[in-house]
Amino acid sequence: IGSYCVAYEKPNYMGYQYILGPGDYPDYHSWMGFNNCIRSCRMFPPYRGSYRMRLYNRPDMMGHMMEFMDDCPNVYERFHYRDIYSCNVMEGYWIFYEHPNYRGRQFFLHPGEYRSYRDWGCFNPMVGSFRRMRTSM
Repeated sequence: IGSYCVAYEKPNYMGYQYILGPGDYPDYHSWMGFNNCIRSCRMFPPYRGSYRMRLYNRPDMMGHMMEFMDDCPNVYERFHYRDIYSCNVMEGYWIFYEHPNYRGRQFFLHPGEYRSYRDWGCFNPMVGSFRRMRTSM
């Protein structure tokens, strides 16, 4: 059981994000990479506590709110909104995905307030799915 690496395609933790757990990655296709360029990364230890976050359909934690403590393969089916503008991660590490069923671009979120989708590195507010970052994904 090892740490997780959040790898970024650009320096200073910018660009596409890839969440890599313990294991071998022989090429960038094995981590669902858009290209073979990694310029920065952060390490995070395994997390064994509880998970909790709140999603909002407006910036600055406004509008309709829904609280989650587990994975969600399709945000629209559970939240009834396609756009997530802000969130508050209260416990645990989470991964947002651009599309349902954990596909597309990945966005790593650690505990804290994200007043805008830009705060988690996204260029638009669409979140298709999310899951907890666990020891075995």
